[in-house]
Amino acid sequence: MAKIGEQGNRLAITLDGGEFTIPAPRGKLAANAPLAKLTWFKSGGPAELLFEPEDADDLAAFLAALPEWVPVMGLGLGSNMIVRDGGVPGVVVRLGKHFSEAEVLGDNTLRFGGGTPGVLASSCARNAGVAGLEFLKSIPGTVGGFVRMNGGAYGREVKDVLTSCGVVLRDGSRKTLALADMGYTYRHSDLPEGAIVVSATMRGEAGEPDAIQAEMDRITEAREASQPLRTKTGGSTFKNPEGTSAWKLVDEAGCRGLVIGDAQVSEKHTNFLINRGEATSADIEMLGEEVRRRVKEHSGITLEWEIRRVGKFGATEVVPAL
Repeated sequence: MAKIGEQGNRLAITLDGGEFTIPAPRGKLAANAPLAKLTWFKSGGPAELLFEPEDADDLAAFLAALPEWVPVMGLGLGSNMIVRDGGVPGVVVRLGKHFSEAEVLGDNTLRFGGGTPGVLASSCARNAGVAGLEFLKSIPGTVGGFVRMNGGAYGREVKDVLTSCGVVLRDGSRKTLALADMGYTYRHSDLPEGAIVVSATMRGEAGEPDAIQAEMDRITEAREASQPLRTKTGGSTFKNPEGTSAWKLVDEAGCRGLVIGDAQVSEKHTNFLINRGEATSADIEMLGEEVRRRVKEHSGITLEWEIRRVGKFGATEVVPAL
């Protein structure tokens, strides 16, 4: 169990990996913080430490003081993520309301805080008459997560609109990275582990707010018609292989509706896994691995996870991987 105590004007912290002291941050720091309520699947164990920084300076100072051996992970809205039942060691950084903002810079360009939800980002672009960012509304999560994973939907990706981003690296240093620095490929960037995206500048093209809203409405209707949005889910589970769709491969392998524990392959969209109520994260991950096994057996194609799986397995869990 992690512990936080006071030692003069510093905090004395005990984690599984050791003990250390750091200056008290201005933001909120909690030990053994439940993460299930912060994720879309509503499952998984706690974070040893959960840190919600006051601002980017607070985050940079905190990470600079943190011993190198302590792992750091960012958390947005908890979509596209399985938090394993044993919890997440080290520090989970969650960017709160102080990082949920948008600024219009001109030249069809906006700067967003890393904690800005996609719905808010696309709406701010619409209000500014900037088209091309409508797809952000359809991605469950925050700008920081989109930038890290090159999030995309409906024919567009972050690499199509990003001009630069501000990051705080694991050692507490701050950098501004250009698009060319990101090493983007399909649902991947070269951002190092522990780096937290605190801002992103994106450029679209001039558009009429009414036309932009119409495109946002079209995307919303398409999502609601095809995806199990009103369930405990994590978004698209597997990356689309070259030349085909993950959902099609899953369906052809006979996995529609497949159940393990209280986890199920969605009947509505077979690239979505859902928690029917009481699924553990192990149930969900085992279901995903069974789907991968059946698809490989049926088509010869090995599906790659798009959903991040983080943390430790529970003490008695074994999740066989393909």
